[in-house]
Formats: sequence, C-alpha cells, structure tokens
Amino acid sequence: MGRLDGKVAVITGGASGIGLGTVELFVAEGAKVVAADIQDEKGAMLETRFPGVVRYAHCDVTKEAEIAAAIGLAVSEFGGLDILFNNAGISDGMREIPAIEAETWSWIYDVLVRGPALGMKHAVPAMLARGGGSIVNTASIAGLQAGFGPIAYSSAKAAVIHMSRVAAAQLSPQGIRVNAICPGLIATSIFGASLGLPRAVADQMAARVAENAAKVQPTHKAGVPDDIAQAALFLASDAAAFVTGTHIVVDGGITVGPRHAWDQSGPSPFAEMFGEALASSPPA
Repeated sequence: MGRLDGKVAVITGGASGIGLGTVELFVAEGAKVVAADIQDEKGAMLETRFPGVVRYAHCDVTKEAEIAAAIGLAVSEFGGLDILFNNAGISDGMREIPAIEAETWSWIYDVLVRGPALGMKHAVPAMLARGGGSIVNTASIAGLQAGFGPIAYSSAKAAVIHMSRVAAAQLSPQGIRVNAICPGLIATSIFGASLGLPRAVADQMAARVAENAAKVQPTHKAGVPDDIAQAALFLASDAAAFVTGTHIVVDGGITVGPRHAWDQSGPSPFAEMFGEALASSPPA
C-alpha cells in the first residue's frame, strides 16, 4: 500500500530535477500526478512512461491561465486535487547590488513568489472540494542565510518561507496544510541555468555539482533530487497531518555552522585570534 494511494498531485517544474524525482516517487507511492512544466518533450516522455497515471501540462508559472489549466487538468482527468508541490524554479546572476536589473528582479519574483501564490489560489477551491489537502512550496537555504545564492533569488526564497507560514495560518483551519522545503546543494540543472548556460549544458553541469557537493558539507554525500522528494512525500502524506506552517531544511548539514564547526582541519577565526593573543602575551 502506497503512502499516497488515491491522492492526486500537481507538481510544477515536474519534468526535470527535483520535480521529476518527486513525480517518480509520488507515482511509486500510489498518486496520480499532473507534471506541469515548460519542457514539452520531457513532459511527453513522462506521459509515455506512466500511462494513465501522469499527465503533462505545459505551464509557465508566470502565466496565471496556465497555472489554472494545470489545476483544472488534475480535476478533469483524475477527479480532484489533494497535493500541490510548487517547485518550479529559476536562478540568476545578480550577485552584486549595483548589478541589479529591474526586469530580471521582477522575473525572479514572478516565478519564485507570484507563481506559488497563484498556484495556491487555484488549488484551494479544488482541495476544499476534497475536504482538504497539502501544499508544499520549494524554498531554499538561500532564504535562511546569506551566501547561498544571488540577491534576488535569496530574498525571493525568504518570501516563500514566510508566505508559506502566512498561508498556513489562513488555510489550516480549512483542512489545508502549507509547508516549505529548504534544499541545500542539490545536483540539478539550476546552477548551470543561473549562469545562463543552455538547458542541455546545465543538465550536464549537475553531474559536476554531484561530484563536489560532498566536500562542502558535514554529510559526505551529494544531495540528489530524491532527497527533496522524500521530504515532499512526508509533507504531502497523512504522516504529516500535524505539520503545518513550517519549513524543513534538507541540506546535508551545510547550515549547521561555519566550516570549522564540522571540519577540524578548517580555519577557525576564534582559534586564530586567541592563538595570536596567546603568542603575543608575556610569560607569567
């Protein structure tokens, strides 16, 4: 028996990366899924892999009509909606404040904040018709601490975390739970895409991320899409019936503290400071 038997889910960004991993896991756990994405060829392949279980919806989350259509497809094809995973994401190269471009800033927020907000807007009526549901929003550790992403991306992900909390306060009394996941360094194409690389090249770059990720975090394994999919499965399932308005950090421990907290060979500014002080102190 699957943990999502009888459930219907919509997953944005469902044709690759974290979204694809979540589609595969949700199907294995008994759900029927609408994979919403802009990668039509990959979406068609998903329908072929999972006939009668996965439907693909072309969905640019900056376009409200396409979000509404994806939700509508879940209702018309599978009879309703129980789970929404707002996962579609992008990044950018605006790391320095003087380099901010207004149009790029707006685009980042349209995809990462406005998209999930509109997803919730259109999902809520369908979920209420089923007696409730679960909404999961992909945030990021970049929304928790500085240094893990460009400025627009990071501040947008911080907005997603707080938006999830506010939405949970409003929707939980109606039986709809809302939570966020904060991934760490996960081997997907988003890193290459943030550098402006073509999609095919960005996909290949994910392998390089996987090769090097384990070196920069306490958990010596690369983060992979299934790590986030497993967290999404928990939040989507009845196992998380008492969990709402929070965020789960899935990052291999990279945010537990500075490197010297978990790597004894790493430089500690305190050790250096006190070491210098002791070295310069006169003998007793």
